[in-house]
Amino acid sequence: MTDARKLNGLYHFAYPCRDAEETRHFYEDILGLPLVNCMISEKVPSTGEEQPYVHFFFELGDGSYIAFFDLGHNEKPEPSPNTPAWVEHFAMETDSVENVEAMQKRLAEHGVETTPVVDHGFVRSVYFFDPNGLRLEIGTRTEEPGFLKKAADEAHDILNSWTKRKQALLESA
Repeated sequence: MTDARKLNGLYHFAYPCRDAEETRHFYEDILGLPLVNCMISEKVPSTGEEQPYVHFFFELGDGSYIAFFDLGHNEKPEPSPNTPAWVEHFAMETDSVENVEAMQKRLAEHGVETTPVVDHGFVRSVYFFDPNGLRLEIGTRTEEPGFLKKAADEAHDILNSWTKRKQALLESA
């Protein structure tokens, strides 16, 4: 088995967008993430498909990126028809509850609707959508000492319990 620790972290998450400039405005001007790379291509390097596009990257504070593809069709990405809107999301971390609340206020000033601050017990965060329909989360860790160790110790047992419960539900359907 490969040692998963050799995967050092997130490099980037890429998502389609309707309009590159609209997306740039949201991520750079509202969220404060700098645009650090932008490239136009006529061909997809990994597949060889002829498809003009722009691929652009915004840097997060840890050196990872959120990136987008504008395929030139001015079409908003379609949500998954079999997945609730709250499931797929990209979560970003900040240093404090005060920062979460300040970002919530900034988003409201720019007309972006957010949830109230949600207390998950180990993270406090707000949720909202970008112009492309991508659900975003800005949160801060609030876990008590020992929480992560306890969670890691219990994770496999909880997952096994869910797998059994799910199997029973599927068999009874």
